Amino acid sequence: MLSLLGQIYGAIASLRNRFYESDVFESYDLGSRAISIGNITAGGTGKTPLVAYVAKVLAERGETVCILTRGYGREDTSKRVVVSDAVQILVTPRESGDEPYELAKKLLGKAIVIADADRVSAAIWAKRNYGVTTFVLDDGFQHRRARRDLDVVCIDATDPFGGGKMLPAGRLREPIANLKRADAIVITRADQVEDLSDLKSKISHVSPDIPVFTAKTRIVEVRELHSPDDRSLEQVNGSRSLAFCGLGNPKNFYTLLRRNEFDLAETASFRDHHRYSQEDILELEKQARASNAEIILTTAKDAVKLSDLDLEMPYYVVEIDFEIDDTDGFEQIL
Repeated sequence: MLSLLGQIYGAIASLRNRFYESDVFESYDLGSRAISIGNITAGGTGKTPLVAYVAKVLAERGETVCILTRGYGREDTSKRVVVSDAVQILVTPRESGDEPYELAKKLLGKAIVIADADRVSAAIWAKRNYGVTTFVLDDGFQHRRARRDLDVVCIDATDPFGGGKMLPAGRLREPIANLKRADAIVITRADQVEDLSDLKSKISHVSPDIPVFTAKTRIVEVRELHSPDDRSLEQVNGSRSLAFCGLGNPKNFYTLLRRNEFDLAETASFRDHHRYSQEDILELEKQARASNAEIILTTAKDAVKLSDLDLEMPYYVVEIDFEIDDTDGFEQIL
C-alpha cells in the first residue's frame, strides 16, 4: 500500500513540475535576486547550516539579505512573522519555529528572517520595507511558485535518497531525475562515509554538468545553555552524558558526538521540530540519572525551545557548522 501511495505521490509531483515548466502554473519574480537552498528528501540533510553560510557570505559582500522560510512547528502558520529585522530578534521560538529562530540568532547583523507560508507575498513586503537585494529561500527546491536565480540542493551522504522511494514509502519528495533542475549540489556529511564515488556517479548520470561540492560537519563550540561562556571539547568530553535532539536525522548528531569522543551513556530522539514540555525534561533527566550521566547535550535548534522550562541538570549546547571543500568555487557560483 505504501509503495502504491508513493507511486501516486511521485506522479503528482512530476505532473506539478511539468505544469510549472509549461507555464500552466505561474511562478513569480521576487523583485530581487533569489537563491534557493533545498533538498530532494524529507528530513534533515544539513540544510540549515548552508542557509546560514550563504546568507553570511552575501551579507559580507554588501547584500541586504532576507531569509524566507515557512517556519515549521510555529504556533500559527497562517501569520507572517518577522523573526528578525537583522538588528534584533522580535519574537519567541514558539511564534517563529525552531529553525527560523536559530537562523535569526546566528545571523544578527547580517540577515532579516521572515516566516511565511506565502513566500512570494512575503518577498514583496520585505523588499518594500527593508530594501532587500537578495532573498534566500529556506527549503525552496519544491516551492516553485517563487522564481529563483540559483537552485542549490543538499544531499545527505549518509542517506542520499531515503531508500529510493517516494513519500510515504520512502523519503523522496520527488523523483531523483528532478535533480536536473538544480544549479549546484552540496553533499553534506561527506566525512561520515568512506566512499562518495557511487553517489557522485548517480548525480552525474542525472545531470553530467552540474557542479558538485562536498561538505563536512564539525563542532565549533560547546556552551552551557544558560551561560554565554564557551567550553572546550576537552572540558565536556570527560563527562558522561545523555544526548537528545528532535531532528530529521538524529543519528547523525550522535555519530558526530561519538566521532569527537564524547562519552554518551544514553541518547533520546524526538520528532523533528518537537516542542518540549516539562514532562519531557523530567523524563530526560530521569534517563540521565539512571545511566549515570553527569550532563545533558543537545543541538542549538533544540536549545531554543528550552528557555521556559525548569532544568535541574547541567545542559550543554553543541554548536555545529560545516566546511565546504571548494569554498572559492561555491562562493563564485553565489
